[in-house]
Amino acid sequence: MEKKVTLTIDGQEVSVTPGQTVLEAARSLGIYIPTLCHYANTTNVGACRVCVVEVENARSLVASCCMPVSPGMVVRTNTPAVRAAQKMIIELLWSSGDHNCLTCEQNGACELQNLIYWLKIDKPRFPIEPPGHAMDESNTMISRDLNKCVLCGRCIRACNEIQVNEVLDFSMRGSYAKVGPAFDTDYIDSTCVFCGECLQVCPTGAITFKQAKFAGRPWELEKVHTTCAYCGVGCQMDLYVKDNRIIKVMGNREYGQPNEGSLCVKGRFGMDFVSHPDRLTKPLVRRDKKEDLKEVSWDEAFAFIADKLKAIKSEYGADSIAGLASARCTNEENYLFQKFLRAGIGTNNVDHCARL
Repeated sequence: MEKKVTLTIDGQEVSVTPGQTVLEAARSLGIYIPTLCHYANTTNVGACRVCVVEVENARSLVASCCMPVSPGMVVRTNTPAVRAAQKMIIELLWSSGDHNCLTCEQNGACELQNLIYWLKIDKPRFPIEPPGHAMDESNTMISRDLNKCVLCGRCIRACNEIQVNEVLDFSMRGSYAKVGPAFDTDYIDSTCVFCGECLQVCPTGAITFKQAKFAGRPWELEKVHTTCAYCGVGCQMDLYVKDNRIIKVMGNREYGQPNEGSLCVKGRFGMDFVSHPDRLTKPLVRRDKKEDLKEVSWDEAFAFIADKLKAIKSEYGADSIAGLASARCTNEENYLFQKFLRAGIGTNNVDHCARL
């Protein structure tokens, strides 16, 4: 049995695995410690220092996301010194960017905004001085506004450690520091594959969905958990829907397997076909070669298909019929399709469009 480390957090004793951090131990107790730069399954960097706590006999406040637990450690997360430090950090982040919530797509879902409210900060004590970075609107999928960036580095670690695309990194120093591709190029001119992982992890409105702009506030969107149908992996994702239209797509981290919240460019951005005006929404039937396609009910369409299949099978045999399945369907639907052809029709002539 693995040896445990016992420590005390806010008067509560907890035993955790050696190597775990104070933040992880606190969360196991249900104790809230605010974070901005921390992101599970990536390197703990302690960049933002929002997660600072008091540790007995420590010379200063420590970043709980990086501090490993030790036997007998006594931690306090809610003291005047801790709150004062957190307020100072958040005020500095607020004042160093253009955090205009009126038009920001993350209004209502912004982690910086939530922390400002949680810490009860009316306004920063420092003058607000945005860096004046140019917007990156070079592609059709992702908007980048580095004036809202808090330099947490989450997008960098998600790009480098989760997707391993290694497109993003820090450049410059001090007040000139920024995040972006090599040589400060726009996304469209970089090696970015537009998986959107950086967008998924951004805690502010620095990286947002371009197609979602002005399409609906976060509290107006209905979240629908579903499975991506583009390939056979079965990635879990959340559709954010308004007025029966998909506004944006996010990977579902809570479900876990198989994608752990990550998505490819198709799964995240290839959903326009769902509401495309050219998409068929009702069955069309041409009963005679000289006739135009006419709209019919589903029952009429099924009956027409069944009659035609029966007639062809009766005259030419089952192997005169073939079926082509779709990558836009789920594995279960494709399984039923091949089962219908093999068991219902009696033919093995079935293929899938992803193999062609």
